[in-house]
Amino acid sequence: MTVKVGDRVPEAKMTIMSAQGPQDITTSEIFSGKKVVVFAVPGAYTPTCSNAHLPGFVAKADKIRAAGVDRIVCLAVNDAFVMDAWGKSQNAEDLMMVADGNGDFTKAMGVELDGTGFGMGTRSVRYSLIAEDGKITVLNLEKGGAFEVSSAEAILESL
Repeated sequence: MTVKVGDRVPEAKMTIMSAQGPQDITTSEIFSGKKVVVFAVPGAYTPTCSNAHLPGFVAKADKIRAAGVDRIVCLAVNDAFVMDAWGKSQNAEDLMMVADGNGDFTKAMGVELDGTGFGMGTRSVRYSLIAEDGKITVLNLEKGGAFEVSSAEAILESL
């Protein structure tokens, strides 16, 4: 079942890239005591994700932070090496590039996307959310292959 506004972000372990290599991080570490914006994409380096979704958050990061957000997280069912390289290629150094390599968080959120027909396996539906201390206050789930409600502009309107 898909999470909804008012739910707590489910506990899961994911990965980020550190100076020492891939490092585990839990949702508690990401969300506890913070106002966090998360946007999830079906895959790093894919067209809409690379041409519109991630660049929008890179361009609007200062405005999002100015609205009281502590952390902006880009999440995908990819590995930490891919997320790190993609973030660097997109000048996303101010964003937290989080790899949900096994899809544990995505499954717990109830936002799995079956990409097996495209050779991509299980991925995440495109969405954005705002969470305050781990409680979801805004959830913008995209339908199908759309990119209409999960943009940086939509998040800014919700802040």
